Amino acid sequence: MTISKELLEILACPRCKGELILNEGQDGLICHACKLRYEIREDIPIMLIDEAKPLA
Repeated sequence: MTISKELLEILACPRCKGELILNEGQDGLICHACKLRYEIREDIPIMLIDEAKPLA
């Protein structure tokens, strides 16, 4: 199961409040403005800035 389209539309980056995009593997949300990836664990997005991983 993936993240629902409705949830994806209302989620925003907790750091900059910008748009999040589901990555190709559908296991993370990407904020291109902050260059961060928020992991999705067991279909739940982990929206904590401290747990976000920087994009390479």
